[in-house]
Amino acid sequence: MQDHIRFDDDGLHLLDQRVVPARIEWVHCRTAADAADAIRDMVIRGAPAIGITAAYGMALASRAGEDLEEAARVLLAARPTAVNLRWAVEHMQSLPVSTWDDAARTLHEEDIAINRAIGGHGAALLPEGSTVYTHCNAGALATGGWGTALGVVRSAWEAGRLAHVIAGETRPYLQGARLTAWECQQEDIPCTLVTDSTAASLMAAGKVDAVVVGADRVAANGDVANKIGTLGLAVLARHYGVPFYVAVPHSTLDARTPTGADIPIEERDASEVRGHGGARWAADVDVFNPAFDVTPADLVTGGWITERGLWQPPHQDPLR
Repeated sequence: MQDHIRFDDDGLHLLDQRVVPARIEWVHCRTAADAADAIRDMVIRGAPAIGITAAYGMALASRAGEDLEEAARVLLAARPTAVNLRWAVEHMQSLPVSTWDDAARTLHEEDIAINRAIGGHGAALLPEGSTVYTHCNAGALATGGWGTALGVVRSAWEAGRLAHVIAGETRPYLQGARLTAWECQQEDIPCTLVTDSTAASLMAAGKVDAVVVGADRVAANGDVANKIGTLGLAVLARHYGVPFYVAVPHSTLDARTPTGADIPIEERDASEVRGHGGARWAADVDVFNPAFDVTPADLVTGGWITERGLWQPPHQDPLR
């Protein structure tokens, strides 16, 4: 996978994930507001990648002599559900401003190493010859590199334990169809793309060995906020006896949020449901478009895979 987040003397450069795989285009950010716009407008998405972009946004603000409190406020308001955004901004604020360029780069590099560790722990949990179902995109594009859920897939493929990936298309924004399938294709990982509504039939037929997803926030009790449709997959996996795993870095575990009921759920524009990419197929009716849903902890039957191994809520402090 090519780099999709680049930071240099000229600013922050983000691969525009709104147009992948049809085109490869870049968005150039010079200010914290530019970085916030890129987060809000889905140029960059995925909880770890949002956090990294926010850290670089704070570094841009320091370079430009911006009001740093206002820069933090603008970035924090960009998207409410992904806790990594808050974590990254607060991490930067805890450091001397003079170090922010290097600190943001270090956070980016550490995220890649964390994802590699998550991948290794997750791959060891899968039986040889596994077929893994994944939802949305929790790959390199959603992180600093390698990926969380798709990092488990990559590591399992590298270790010879993976036979196949099934990618749900992930309506309405099609992150599975556009991004996960593309990432697998780039690395010659066998991948089958399916409509979201196909998952039940696949599990009923015994064609899925594990479900592995990422998350935008995990509450202290283990409840998981992830892309809309994750809850339905977890219910199906429980019914058909398929282990359901959540792969996340420790920065996504939020000790300040007691349960999933306390997680703010972003609602997005109706146009994302009525059509895509300039095409429109829906009538002009009311639209409910939550970006995320919350999966209760008791449906995470496989476990929460972190860079430190399996997390066992609520018996372990997520920050220890």
